[in-house]
Amino acid sequence: MQKIPTLVGFLAIIMWSSLAVLTAASGTMPPFQLSAICFAIGSVIGVSAMLRQPSRFRALRQPAKVWALGLFGLFGYHFLYFTALRNAPAVEAGLIAYVWPLLIVVGSALLPDERLGWHHVAGALLGLSGTALILLQGADGGFGGGSLIGYGAAVLAALTWSSYSLLSRRFGSTPTDVITGFCMMSAVASLLFHLLMETTVWPATPGQWFAVIGLGLGPVGLAFYAWDYGVKNGNIQILGVASYAAPLLSTLILIGFGYGEATLTIAVAAMLITGGAFLAAKDLLKRKKRK
Repeated sequence: MQKIPTLVGFLAIIMWSSLAVLTAASGTMPPFQLSAICFAIGSVIGVSAMLRQPSRFRALRQPAKVWALGLFGLFGYHFLYFTALRNAPAVEAGLIAYVWPLLIVVGSALLPDERLGWHHVAGALLGLSGTALILLQGADGGFGGGSLIGYGAAVLAALTWSSYSLLSRRFGSTPTDVITGFCMMSAVASLLFHLLMETTVWPATPGQWFAVIGLGLGPVGLAFYAWDYGVKNGNIQILGVASYAAPLLSTLILIGFGYGEATLTIAVAAMLITGGAFLAAKDLLKRKKRK
């Protein structure tokens, strides 16, 4: 029965759509410090569940390549993502980072037993056009201040998460409980880099504290477990198509909470990126209709 796991996967997509707005609302906490706190909260979620059935801790016995992939994906992506939103306008940086669903579709077409079609290329070009539109506009009309760092980090974040997702297919039998270990490892790595490279900055208001805790409970915590369970046990095709709505949802949430303006450029960029993703997923949509 795939219905329930698929619905669980949907929850991850919804939570990830709030990642940008919660990051923007979390204040000026440095990226490594923010990552350390969020991953620590994510670890507590997993440990709390595993303590009810101690035998589940055996899932943490994994080869080094599994741990390397987890550290690369979770730690690498979120450090880059938080860096992007600290150094570029939230809407623009969020849209660029959420190109990852499109990259997954195009990348998966190059995997064994798959082929790259015209719609994959056309979808990629549409998504690239939307990203380029944002980059050309820049902050305040250009690459001023630290925006270039922010945009660069957003691009690398998209490449990191899409690569992690594609490589994860090699470890489809790895139990979801291993996400707890990924969060622990990422929390420790983030803390070490924070102590070496950053100055500690704590949230200045209750609202900022709420945003930080919300990040750890939702998009940088429970969402990892929900997504892993969903893609391994649910309908991955439906989840793959649904994930392409993430950049649009994220943008609408940011604008709704006052972290961006509903400009024509942003609207066009969002349509290009989301439309490109749906075009690239044409095969998945056809398969869904046939069933």
